[in-house]
Amino acid sequence: MPIYKYKSFEEAEWALWNFHPDEAYFRKVADLWNFAGRLLPISYPKGIFKFRSMEEANKHRDQLELEHAKKIQDKNS
Repeated sequence: MPIYKYKSFEEAEWALWNFHPDEAYFRKVADLWNFAGRLLPISYPKGIFKFRSMEEANKHRDQLELEHAKKIQDKNS
């Protein structure tokens, strides 16, 4: 694995981006997400929920995901 030198943090951060992804790249990303889903699955409540706005729906989803993250954190501490 080659070693690169960067003049700034921004330059090093820029080098992490893949500006020309190919099919193999997307396959790796999909595999990573599948692995994360198997490792720490999140369960959403069953049913249909009505919301007055997208903001309210997003807030509900964020709340569920935050609760899931706190459960994981409590298990690890």
